[in-house]
Amino acid sequence: MTDVTDATFATAVIERSRSVPVVVDLWAAWCGPCKTLTPTLEKVVAEMGGSVELAKVDVDANPQVARAFAVQSIPSVFALKDGQVVDSFVGALPEKAVREFITKLAPAGSPLEELVAAGDEVSLRRALEIDPGHAGAASALGEVLLRENRLDELAVLVDSLAGSVANQLRARLQLAREGVSLSGDVDLVLEHLLDQTGVDPSAKDHLLVILDALGPEDPRYVSYRRRLANRLY
Repeated sequence: MTDVTDATFATAVIERSRSVPVVVDLWAAWCGPCKTLTPTLEKVVAEMGGSVELAKVDVDANPQVARAFAVQSIPSVFALKDGQVVDSFVGALPEKAVREFITKLAPAGSPLEELVAAGDEVSLRRALEIDPGHAGAASALGEVLLRENRLDELAVLVDSLAGSVANQLRARLQLAREGVSLSGDVDLVLEHLLDQTGVDPSAKDHLLVILDALGPEDPRYVSYRRRLANRLY
């Protein structure tokens, strides 16, 4: 974390951002939301292991920087790479949103991505401590827990997540508890369930669970949902 002034801004922010992404926190001593946001920024940037840096600017003491960013409200936060603003937000966002804003700035090979690439449970859990919403880390950890049949731990992980990764892991957890494997002829199972949707009310629900377990990246996710909709409507 660096306190930046009008005099040091060009070197400490503009030039520095050509080597590493810099997050600029524009604040003032009288600003209540700033007192909430700044510690969050400091915490998350510290977790990035040097792959992202934080520059703090007191707008009252450094009006030139404030004018350069056309600041109208504080706290205002700007992300710079290669001397250019690449992202920004205004106001005291919650820690999860701040973490998402900062972690996406980290270049490939950052400590976070190295942890995910390592792929072992300890590394993946550490990655999720740094970025609880990291889809790759969550998905990989879910696979580890599934392989080892640690379904109660997987349930705890799923409850901490949101979005498509949570939906996929939740569906895979349900199938695992029902003793259903995705390693067999899944297409045959899907075709059977699709044929049964007009006869067995539970067939549709089971079909949707399997599609969720496959995930949106699987081409069958879209094709079978479309075919199911045509059957039903």
